Amino acid sequence: MTYEPTHPTVPEPLRYGDAILYPPAVPEPRMLPAEIPPGVQYVTLPDGTRTLAYTALPETLPARPIPAWAKTTALLAPTVGGGIAAASAGLAYAAPGLIALTEALWAAVALIAAGAVIAVARPRRGAARPTTHITQHVTATGLFGRANGTVNHR
Repeated sequence: MTYEPTHPTVPEPLRYGDAILYPPAVPEPRMLPAEIPPGVQYVTLPDGTRTLAYTALPETLPARPIPAWAKTTALLAPTVGGGIAAASAGLAYAAPGLIALTEALWAAVALIAAGAVIAVARPRRGAARPTTHITQHVTATGLFGRANGTVNHR
């Protein structure tokens, strides 16, 4: 007894004089009615054979016109895209200047804040302390004349 696996589907090789048995005829594959595409039907030929054949397609409805808003949108889409691309390129070129501008604005904000802090922290002068006014009158006669003047303190 051999321990080789046997395959019943593989026929034994034929020897001289053996009868050749043909397998039964395999029926042709048939399509289900749901699988038949539109415009194709079973037809019977004059010799009696039934087969699939193209038939006249049913009358199709005329295409509806494209609405005006769809045409406008389709025409504006490249324009809007080009505008966005131009704006992004402009921002890319302007980025260094915008960064410098924001730094300058922050410096101005810091200067204003420092001035406010100094104004709040500086002591106020009292209202009782008088202010000093100095007036001066100077007169001279001639081109090389001696100048005379008076100083008044109030």
